[in-house]
Amino acid sequence: MPPVPGSGLAKGLAVTLRTMTRKTVTAQYPDVQPELPPRTRGVIGLFEENCTVCMLCARECPDWCIYIDSHKETVPAATPGGRERSRNVLDRFAIDFSLCMYCGICIEVCPFDALFWSPEFEYAETDILELTHERDKLREWMWTVPA
Repeated sequence: MPPVPGSGLAKGLAVTLRTMTRKTVTAQYPDVQPELPPRTRGVIGLFEENCTVCMLCARECPDWCIYIDSHKETVPAATPGGRERSRNVLDRFAIDFSLCMYCGICIEVCPFDALFWSPEFEYAETDILELTHERDKLREWMWTVPA
């Protein structure tokens, strides 16, 4: 049986009329904060005490957006007659969020659990150069990470 001429138009207008009569759901974002799931992936936080400057996160990052600087420091022997040890000390840890694609590889490869997903998502800047966040800012976001 051939379709009735104009039935497609009538169906389309019916959908439009149904949509127009529904109550709109608008999120008033700046005034009302959205309800986010507890494990939302917003931004990367740094737990500086766990970082051993192994550079795995920077090497595995596909965007090369993690910048790490360090220096070696000599630690005295723990026991008498022991030998001195050297360890890396973190000087700079920065992530350029204008390059980051939020893949999470850096968090997965960190063997010492120094990087975590924070649910923070309001870190927009007016200048793209200010999207490189240093370790103090990454440390602030660490306190918003759920347990």
